[in-house]
Amino acid sequence: MKPFTFSADIGDVVTGPELAARARHAEDLGYHALVVPDHLLGRLSPIVAMASVAAATTTLRVSAFVMNNDLRHPAVVGADLASIDVLSGGRLDVAIGAGWNRPEYDAIGLSFDPPAVRQARLAESVAILKKIFAGERFSFAGDHYTITDYEPGPPTPQRPHPPVFIGGGSRRTLALAGREADIVGLAPRISSNVTVDARSLTFEAAREKIEWVREAAGDRFASLTFNVYPSVWPVTITDNLRAEARAVVDHLRARSGVELTEDEVIDSPHLFIGSIDRLVEKFQQLREELGISSIMLGGIDELAPVVERLAGN
Repeated sequence: MKPFTFSADIGDVVTGPELAARARHAEDLGYHALVVPDHLLGRLSPIVAMASVAAATTTLRVSAFVMNNDLRHPAVVGADLASIDVLSGGRLDVAIGAGWNRPEYDAIGLSFDPPAVRQARLAESVAILKKIFAGERFSFAGDHYTITDYEPGPPTPQRPHPPVFIGGGSRRTLALAGREADIVGLAPRISSNVTVDARSLTFEAAREKIEWVREAAGDRFASLTFNVYPSVWPVTITDNLRAEARAVVDHLRARSGVELTEDEVIDSPHLFIGSIDRLVEKFQQLREELGISSIMLGGIDELAPVVERLAGN
């Protein structure tokens, strides 16, 4: 089994000194990485924030969680990410997705294409990024991007490229992750109206997604790292686990019309509720039964006791 690694979110918009202090605090607590959301509405730019975190720390890895491929040309984002890897001494993870939050697209007049189109663009971007990270002249001719005789900047210190993180809830995206990623993020499925498919939150749904990845990955499956993160419901530390689970059941029923059982909620890889002891036990179960060892916890401090007990073990 792979050792546990934990990442945390940078949190709300803050000044540079406060972001640097948060990054050093996460590093001191034993976090593996500090991640930056990529949203246009009310958040810091991921590239700028990642560079700031890297400059303030010495061992902490930096990543988006995750970059929306549709918002930037891969040659531009590739130059930015390669620069961060160089400047940080090889502490970058490249997390990228096909984009899902339609209100952001609508706000800036960007076409929100069907999932298959967004996923095809993502696949081409990943291929381009890997060529950019190699630092050698190349051309690329795809359905969505064309690059001709392009000489990128310096190669990344991490060879052959920084770890690539691809996450999603659909079979098509997870198959791409199986073929191309080093870290696979298991996410709930999102409908066209930005509603979570409650059934995709369950333990058994995660098991099914991992089998999709296994089928696509072939011989490279054993080298993959699997990641989960909290979704739908905030991280909740409580000794009254059943009562909190019932509240989640009611919330999901009202939002989606789907009624999960309390046990399905408690066992969900995407719902972090219960005592610290219970969450430690849960993460150990996820690793033992599903092979999940990379966990994004949300805020830095709330689950710091979990990091102290499990990180690196």
